[in-house]
Amino acid sequence: MIKIGIIGGTGFGRADIVTNRAEIKVHTPYGAPSDLVTTGEIEGVPVINIPRHGRHHNIYPSAVNYRANIWAMKKLGATHILAVTAVGSLREEIEPGHLVFPDQFIDRTTRRIATFYEGQEVCHIPMADPFCERLRTLLGATAARLGIPNHPRGTVVTIEGPRFSTRAESKMYRMWGADIINMSTVPEVVLAREAGICYATIAMSTDYDCWHESREPVSWELIQTVMHRNAEQVIALLRAVVGEVDFVRCSCKEMVHGACL
Repeated sequence: MIKIGIIGGTGFGRADIVTNRAEIKVHTPYGAPSDLVTTGEIEGVPVINIPRHGRHHNIYPSAVNYRANIWAMKKLGATHILAVTAVGSLREEIEPGHLVFPDQFIDRTTRRIATFYEGQEVCHIPMADPFCERLRTLLGATAARLGIPNHPRGTVVTIEGPRFSTRAESKMYRMWGADIINMSTVPEVVLAREAGICYATIAMSTDYDCWHESREPVSWELIQTVMHRNAEQVIALLRAVVGEVDFVRCSCKEMVHGACL
């Protein structure tokens, strides 16, 4: 049975789109998830919702218990994860309010545990194509059908945070080929691959980071303003896409097999 996990990011802790809701406390070997877990349905499809930073946005990016969140999703039967995240744009054509469905990432984090395998096993999980291609393609096609401005692929660079980038860093990431920037995709996407869960990101561009000399540099107030203005687009996309997920078996689910020593 298909069950969709939704991880809400900055400005999007919207459990209210879930019907027949129940809030449950989940215990994991890695501690507590970011908040109580909401279960229920969207358009008749079973879903699991976790607000990444807590419902009051009280957890900064590096303090998110990514392992507990993904473990809770696995324990409750999530077959797919749609992860919502606010991102800064590193490209002129990715305007604030546009959605991006990244196909690659660059990891610039330094403090986060990025594996479930500690102790007697080591897992060399393949990451050449880190996001579920089938899920990402479905998101792009659905957004296009709904008339939502979107970019069907792109490279996201995940920084440690919680501070924003300097202008020099922002320009460097552009030179590296990154298209958007955030603080949360890694290690979330890696852990989902280890857990055998299809994972794709719905990235909402909220600003031009700080590389764009003629635009206002990124700030918390700017992110909140754009996220609140465009949250309805993400809600419309989630409502439309959950019923279109029609596959359980997928190559990205199988990669953990044979990856562990």
